Amino acid sequence: QVQLVESGGGLVQAGGSLRLSCAASGSIFSFNARAWYRQAPGKQRELVAVITRGGSTNYAGSVKGRFTISRDNAKNTVYLQMNSLKPEDTAIYYCNANAGAINYWGQGTQVTVSS
Repeated sequence: QVQLVESGGGLVQAGGSLRLSCAASGSIFSFNARAWYRQAPGKQRELVAVITRGGSTNYAGSVKGRFTISRDNAKNTVYLQMNSLKPEDTAIYYCNANAGAINYWGQGTQVTVSS
C-alpha cells in the first residue's frame, strides 16, 4: 500500500508564491510518473504538472512559466513550486503517483489566492 501526503497549501495574495510537497511512503516502488492535479469548485479535476520516471516534465498551459515540478528521489518526495499566483489558481491540489494501471492519490491540500 502506498500513501501520499501533501503539505504546503495555504492562503496567499495574488503575485505570491507557495511550494507544495508530496511525500510517498509505504510499499515504495518505481512509479511511471508523479503529478499534481487541481480541482476548483464546480470544475473537473485537471492536470497541472507531471514529471516522468526519466525526469521529463510537462505543464498545463495555464501554469507554464509560473509553476515548476521537481522531485527528490532520496526522500520519495515531489514538489510543486508555484510563483506569480493568480486568483484562478485557487483550488484543492492533489498529488498523484502512477504505477501503470494503478493511480495513487493524496488527500489534497487547499490553495487559496486572494486578489
